[in-house]
Amino acid sequence: MTDTPRTLAEELRTRTDSGLAGLLRARPDLLSPVPGDVTQLATRAGTRASVARAVERLDRFALQTAEALAVAPDPCPYPALDALMCGDAGDPAVAAELPRAVATLRAQALVWGPDERLRLVRTARELLTPSATHPSPTGLGPTVAEATAGMSPGRLQEILAAADLPATHDPVTAIAALTSLFSDRTRMARLLDTAPAESVAVLDKLLWGPPYGGVTDRPAAHLQWLLDRGLLLPAGGRNVVLPREVALHLRAGRAHRTPEPLPPKPAPATERDPRLVDNAAASAAFTALATVEELLKEWDLGGPSVLRAGGLSVRDLKRTATALDTTEQLAAFWLELAYGAGLIASDGEADERYAATPAAEEWLQLPDHERWAVLAAAWLPATRTPGVVGTADAKGRTLAALGPNVDRSPAPEVRRRTLALLAALPPGTSVPSGALLARLQWERPLRGAAAAKPEEGTAAPVEADLRTRLAQWTLDEAELLGVTGRGALAAHGRALLGTEPEDDAPAPVPTPAEATAAAGRAAALLAPLLPEPVDHVLLQADLTAVAPGPLHRPLAEALGVLADVESKGGATVYRFTPASVRRALDAGRSAAELQEFLAAHSRTPVPQPLSYLVDDVARRHGRLRVGAAAAYLRCDDDALLSEILADRRAVALRLRRLAPTVLAAQTAPDQLLEGLRAMGYAPAAESATGDVLIARSDTYRTPPRTAPVPVPEGPPAPDATLLTAAVRAIRAGDLAATAERKPVHAAPSPAPGGLPRTTSAETLATMQAAVLTSSALWIGYVNADGAASQRVIAPVRVEGGFVTAYDHTADEVRTYPLHRITGVAELADESAS
Repeated sequence: MTDTPRTLAEELRTRTDSGLAGLLRARPDLLSPVPGDVTQLATRAGTRASVARAVERLDRFALQTAEALAVAPDPCPYPALDALMCGDAGDPAVAAELPRAVATLRAQALVWGPDERLRLVRTARELLTPSATHPSPTGLGPTVAEATAGMSPGRLQEILAAADLPATHDPVTAIAALTSLFSDRTRMARLLDTAPAESVAVLDKLLWGPPYGGVTDRPAAHLQWLLDRGLLLPAGGRNVVLPREVALHLRAGRAHRTPEPLPPKPAPATERDPRLVDNAAASAAFTALATVEELLKEWDLGGPSVLRAGGLSVRDLKRTATALDTTEQLAAFWLELAYGAGLIASDGEADERYAATPAAEEWLQLPDHERWAVLAAAWLPATRTPGVVGTADAKGRTLAALGPNVDRSPAPEVRRRTLALLAALPPGTSVPSGALLARLQWERPLRGAAAAKPEEGTAAPVEADLRTRLAQWTLDEAELLGVTGRGALAAHGRALLGTEPEDDAPAPVPTPAEATAAAGRAAALLAPLLPEPVDHVLLQADLTAVAPGPLHRPLAEALGVLADVESKGGATVYRFTPASVRRALDAGRSAAELQEFLAAHSRTPVPQPLSYLVDDVARRHGRLRVGAAAAYLRCDDDALLSEILADRRAVALRLRRLAPTVLAAQTAPDQLLEGLRAMGYAPAAESATGDVLIARSDTYRTPPRTAPVPVPEGPPAPDATLLTAAVRAIRAGDLAATAERKPVHAAPSPAPGGLPRTTSAETLATMQAAVLTSSALWIGYVNADGAASQRVIAPVRVEGGFVTAYDHTADEVRTYPLHRITGVAELADESAS
């Protein structure tokens, strides 16, 4: 029979390497830094911060099991835990899943000991044990022993007498007798049979928690009956509490009203043709590309200013939402998506403002499916959360789009897990969002302030917890981005996850290389679903042009200068106006070139009204010439200049005639151009040589910028290489700390845990002997920084004041100066073998 471990460290020492690796994988905070030995690992695993983090990541049933252990005697036999979880009547589903829950707690070092003596680690017990200030989800109160602490011996004897129990000689035996009564189902049933109906009603109200209630100085008779027999015990002031043993009897032994051994299945499921889902998602993906492209076009000449505290002002967010024809909340999503993909950023100038980045130019030249992959690959691991834009932070300040403090570290995990649950469904299948949220809450019930599921009969939280909101935002954003269609995950959405989905466990986070490859596969699946660009429009007599699909980029850019977009959708409608035609002429196009362009790209003849519009605007365009004096205005038609001088609207321009064909102005050329165009004229700017200036606006771009880096939640998940190295280091350090040593006769034995002490001559002699016999030694070593450590080495060579040896602690060959070795001792034969 093996010895029962007395501490968590002793139990961890008996685990296999894979068991230790599993612990470090589940609790990566234990690796920062790598523990020196198993004792350090156990100590760190019992710290409050680490235990709290581990408890937060338990699923609901594992957490319920830990809560039951927190109200059970310590140590708790497995049958007693089974009784707390299943109740007197038993529950086959709970009994079947309980071993898994205990194994989960044991694997994460929250529970240790054999099944006969299960122990919840002390810190976890402190976190989960119910108290007046920290109620437990079980709804249980303190034990009889805890509730009667400090009660006078006389009062205890009165309670025993009222409960028909024999008197005892001391408080300890009195409390034991009362506890025995309350834990005995038969005797408790007889006692409660004599209780007034009103007394039983009071117990029913306190049964599932909270177990505390208030009484007056003169309790009613039915309350006094309970107080006399200890069924209610004083809890300070005018408060009373229902003892834990009484509550468990009334509950038929169950610690929880509703144990949840199995996760809720997402239901009801709606099945659709996967092709319809993929097409709907592709349509949304194309719309997403058009929206981001329009945002970049809107900020082509420079975007709004950056607030002093960072981010976009509310006014600029509204203006952007109007330009994108969407709501402010959706505008925040598109802004954050473009920002996360590195397409927009601040320019970093003194008068800082937002603008498109050089990466945006490269993005615009990519094929549609590759452009979508860039956006999707940036969205999936992002921690910036557009959903919080417009809400207040802890200091009451409104969170701005593109501003600081909008990162939410759990977002990538929740986003990936939500999509994985959809991926676990058959292709084309969707479920209500509430079913997915219920599943996520079961998996992480403690993530968030209001995440804990209320017990039956109690009120639900008013505000959903952060994890639930992140999941809901994920579903909404995935639909906007085209990852899902009609609530179901599209084929390219499945490929984007990059890993095979599992219904019962989160999939590992892919490496950057794996994520890039997954995005490429998703783009390849999306490519054939996107509409093919067209190279023509349909001109109509009402001065509009209909694009029957997405236009080739050069055609779209040219048409965007010549006409204004009137409506968007599957077919984009452009409208020609005098201002839009003049804009094309200002850009250097002649009337003949515009007529040729329209005829070449229209499947219908150029309507006469449109042809007349182009010729009419071109005939008047450039008759007036504006140059720099402060500004001047010249025209070969002196009658036209006289007309302008006589126009009252020209008073603000402060014009005066210098010659029959020249007027001077006291305003800048650009202001003169705007003023004359507002009056209905079509002036053109000219250079100092008299040539017409082409008003082609130069795009404004920021310097090269990198996309924002996600803010991780805690330490990153360790890979297999790190886990293997960490386990090897812990084992080696444990060997150095616990290996049995032969006694050193020439010097006093070191204190437990101290460094060995031997003279220089003894150290040298022992090293040389170990080289000849190929034996291992235990040494104390002080490095150049003065840090002392214990090591187990196998000397290979001793020369020149140095020893070269294989260091079992570091798992490598090292060279040590002999003068830094404090002492040496041989290992016992069984340890060295």
